[in-house]
Amino acid sequence: MAEDDFAKIPIPTYEEATSSTPPTTHYLGPSEISDDAERQAFLTPHPSPGPRPPRRRNGYHAPSVQSVRSSEDSIDSILVGSDSEEEHEGQEDEALRRDMEEMDMDDDVEGGERSRSRRHRSVLGSRLSKRFGRWGTTLSEIRLPRVPMPSMEWLTRRLPNWKWSIPDQYRPGWQLIARLFGLFIVVGLLYVLFVLQIMPGSRGDFPFDPELLRSWAQGHVDEGHIRDNLKHITGYSHIAGSEGDLYLARWIESAFRGAMMDDVHTTEYEVYLNYPKPGGRRVAIVSPPQLAWEAKLEEESAYEHPTAQQENTLVFHGHSRAGNVTGPLVYANYGSREDYKRFHDNGIDLNGTIALVRYYGTQGDRALKVKAAEEWGVKGVLIYSDPQEDGFVKGEPWPKGRWRPSDGVQRGAVSLMSWVVGDVLTPGLPAHKDTPRISKDNNPGLVNIPSLPLAWRDAQKLLQSLKGHGEEAPHEWVGGVPDVKYWSGDQSSPVVNLLNDQDENERQPIWNVMGVIEGIEQKEKKVIVGNHRDSWCFGAGDPGSGTAIMLEVVRVLGQLRSQGWRPLRSIVFASWDAEEYNLIGSTEYVEDNLESLRNDGIAYLNVDTGVVGDDFRAAASPILKQALTRVLGRVGDPFKNASLGELWQKEKKKLDGLGAGSDYVAFQDMAGVSSIDFGFSGEGYPYHSCYETFEWMEQYGDPKFLYHKALAQIWILLILEVAQEPLVPFDLRHYALAMNSYLVHLVTYAERHGSPSKEQFNLKPLFEAVGHFREKAKEFHNWDDAWFGTVIANNGFESTAMTMQRYWHNDRISNFEADLLDLPRDKDDHAQHGVPGREQFKHIIFGPQKWSGYDEAYFPAIVDAIDEGDWSSAQAQVKKAAGIIRRASDNLTRP
Repeated sequence: MAEDDFAKIPIPTYEEATSSTPPTTHYLGPSEISDDAERQAFLTPHPSPGPRPPRRRNGYHAPSVQSVRSSEDSIDSILVGSDSEEEHEGQEDEALRRDMEEMDMDDDVEGGERSRSRRHRSVLGSRLSKRFGRWGTTLSEIRLPRVPMPSMEWLTRRLPNWKWSIPDQYRPGWQLIARLFGLFIVVGLLYVLFVLQIMPGSRGDFPFDPELLRSWAQGHVDEGHIRDNLKHITGYSHIAGSEGDLYLARWIESAFRGAMMDDVHTTEYEVYLNYPKPGGRRVAIVSPPQLAWEAKLEEESAYEHPTAQQENTLVFHGHSRAGNVTGPLVYANYGSREDYKRFHDNGIDLNGTIALVRYYGTQGDRALKVKAAEEWGVKGVLIYSDPQEDGFVKGEPWPKGRWRPSDGVQRGAVSLMSWVVGDVLTPGLPAHKDTPRISKDNNPGLVNIPSLPLAWRDAQKLLQSLKGHGEEAPHEWVGGVPDVKYWSGDQSSPVVNLLNDQDENERQPIWNVMGVIEGIEQKEKKVIVGNHRDSWCFGAGDPGSGTAIMLEVVRVLGQLRSQGWRPLRSIVFASWDAEEYNLIGSTEYVEDNLESLRNDGIAYLNVDTGVVGDDFRAAASPILKQALTRVLGRVGDPFKNASLGELWQKEKKKLDGLGAGSDYVAFQDMAGVSSIDFGFSGEGYPYHSCYETFEWMEQYGDPKFLYHKALAQIWILLILEVAQEPLVPFDLRHYALAMNSYLVHLVTYAERHGSPSKEQFNLKPLFEAVGHFREKAKEFHNWDDAWFGTVIANNGFESTAMTMQRYWHNDRISNFEADLLDLPRDKDDHAQHGVPGREQFKHIIFGPQKWSGYDEAYFPAIVDAIDEGDWSSAQAQVKKAAGIIRRASDNLTRP
């Protein structure tokens, strides 16, 4: 079937749909319809009359962008409606009333009565089906049992004392009484079914054809709306806890309410945040006098006429330590533990020094750069953006190009999010007013020495002052700052003063905005859709592009909701606050709803930095691979004449693991909710600076906003895939394959770290456990085929027993991720659970790498023990992980 043929499928008229001879229609054949479209069609009305097409197991038929557009008009007539439809609907209501009246007409000929009864059921069934989907068809099939009418003689004999008080001329005929009684039963049944909302359709929540639903939603994404959203979002800075942040929260809340959500609310938490004081920061060379100099620190204004709010967006590190320290300057490359060790190996004392390091490289996490310096006795850290990774060496800087200019500064937090996530004063507990706090001194989630970020413009002067001090830097330490000879520095280096005086609020309010569309089948089951709202300045890419796209997703689903659509499972939309400060907003929500999420969380779908280029990337639990693959096959790349699925396969991309980079961490690693994070990446951009503006996005990031549109389509389709499919579209067989690859990686990692003999360290228990899981996964998914076969054999009817089995099946697969958490098995289990020393992280497969931050660590507890060289602990963690995998596998098929 050609791609544009989908648009040519005729929508039958009412007369055609209810006539005994259906019109000549091209039906989707076995090679033309997706397995999942058919899967849903068994439970919902098919878009055309006639026999249902046979099932196909090869995934979606992927319509092109053109075919989606060409089908919009025909789909609109079904999903959105028109004045003519309302008129037509009124005619149908009148016809339905007449049919019901005619069913009460008496007929002396029994055979004629039966014939008419069949005809009326047929017509009524067609009309109810058109109005209420399969539930209407079910109503039309209700038959009252045929009971012989008792005679007057029989009644007189059975009821001898009965006193007739109605004159004979007014006595109703028994046949009329029986029919009135039957009518009362029908009316009562309709009241129970529709007014009391025992079944879908009671509030207009009747089923929609899933394939038309997808096509309509995908075709109604508007890049113009996304552009307007982003322009508004980037009109002012909105750092967490600020006035701009609160204003944006209220604006998003109003958008949620406009989408007809069932519940919209804002939840407030009180958390520890810090802010810079004007005049409270300083970086200066104070000795020798002839080198005296002071850094500018602040960026130039991104706009010719900045508002007061824009002017007050100062340069600092979130969760940095306050302090005023002075010491000799050293240059420590990327600030990794290995970089600091080089000083020790070369006899250079680091105690009491101020370290200058650059972003990225062998230590990508800025917080761990500071933590490593602290461990080596450094008193303060300055982190700059080197043009070799982040500036003119890569390409033209702003405003002539997309790269960071010389005065651009990368802000960011230095809280230790690979060690503790969320509010660092209330770890493990939601930060409410009455929640007890721990101290920020010697806090496991905070560093203990001050730090500040710098532009390379300021770093240049510091690097130049080191010439001749220490040793000349090796080639791999040389950056791209012009007019600099890179030297390490030592105790004889120029002396630098670092001042970081700041406002610190241990109970700063932040606001999560939440909106819920309730499901019609299992509304307690939740698909959570999230993006954080706060940014370090204007945040066009991070996170503004994601926020603008989420609001478009909400708008489109709101249009569907206004027409009576509901998903099978509830969808929870979340605009998180304070993500930039240690993932606080999302973590507090998870801590506040932990048991509910472990029991009823289906999936968490996260977009952070939505679009800054044209390269699609995704990191996820492998259980979501199947759903993502299907969705990518439906969405075309705006410029590459191929679907994103085809490009994914051609470029041999794989799902990345989940580290500690965004709001999925608490869901995946603490609550055991299967998570995914995705977006379009690209070359560098002025990340976390005030140059990350709407104008940058319009000129370099995504000028036509077509990749924003594509990402919105992916997000909508993924939501529908997980929230709308009768069978939750997870595949444990992908998870089993991924686990095996993680084990192979772990073997290599252990060997690289000098693993001892097999008697001391052996991964065999894990390999056997994963093999056991693979068999259980295969057995579990056999039921999928049984369900398909049963529903097909019953012409699309799903019995109550089969529905309950499907619920059980969905619960088992959606709870599998939570079963992989290292939790106490009963109230008397007081042993240590979670990653030792980082007990917030409970997942045995996924977690952040302790000393890599953003990077994932497969089997994190084992990897931590290997890093420490504690092989006995590593073996104990192998045994524990193997046991958890076996129990989780057995839970899939237990009675």
